[in-house]
Amino acid sequence: MWVLLGIAVIVVGFMLRFNPLLVIMVSALVTGLAAGLDPIAIVSAFGKAFNETRYVSIIWIVLPVIGLLEAYGLQERAKALIGGLRGATVGKLLTGYLLLRQATAAIGLTSVAGHPQTVRPLVAPMAQAAAEAQAGDLPEEMREEIKGWSAATDNVGLFFGEDIFLAIGSILLIVGLLDQYGIHVQPLQLSLWAIPTAISAFLIHGFRLWRLDRRVSALKAEGTETRP
Repeated sequence: MWVLLGIAVIVVGFMLRFNPLLVIMVSALVTGLAAGLDPIAIVSAFGKAFNETRYVSIIWIVLPVIGLLEAYGLQERAKALIGGLRGATVGKLLTGYLLLRQATAAIGLTSVAGHPQTVRPLVAPMAQAAAEAQAGDLPEEMREEIKGWSAATDNVGLFFGEDIFLAIGSILLIVGLLDQYGIHVQPLQLSLWAIPTAISAFLIHGFRLWRLDRRVSALKAEGTETRP
């Protein structure tokens, strides 16, 4: 019973908005002590868990590489590439990224793109460059909004694309949960039903990006009207 104190520590820690990593470590420490483990055994358990899941630390290798690429002009090159394309707009660019993100997630390549790998260093700068090609200099509010649209497009593409892949964790979780309540479904059935949802998500978010395109184009018209 006392080992459940770790859960209480997590609840209280998150309610008080402490550092999540610190809360989890304290929770594990409390659980270990409540279970009768000595501090050395607890530290050994930490080390064993880290060693068995050390692939998680790969992200710490990717991030410095992205930082170096940015320092040597990755964002500037991305902006220049989009600036040189005729007919490129922020809506078309993000719609294309949405399609790519959904398609790759649907075949299980969920880690091919993402916020740190592509959105921040590539997609957001390219979207801003496309918007500047449409409307000239952008107000700071619109630049920040386009960053938000870039991140949202990545989220929508991943969330509604990955459910089509039948070996993804969310599909297996649904299958296992339904199985506990006597409802037996195959992962393939859930994947097939996820296809109409993914198409609807693409159309709805694509429409929202089209409206963003119209708003950015309207900025140019407003600037032309107010210019002496």
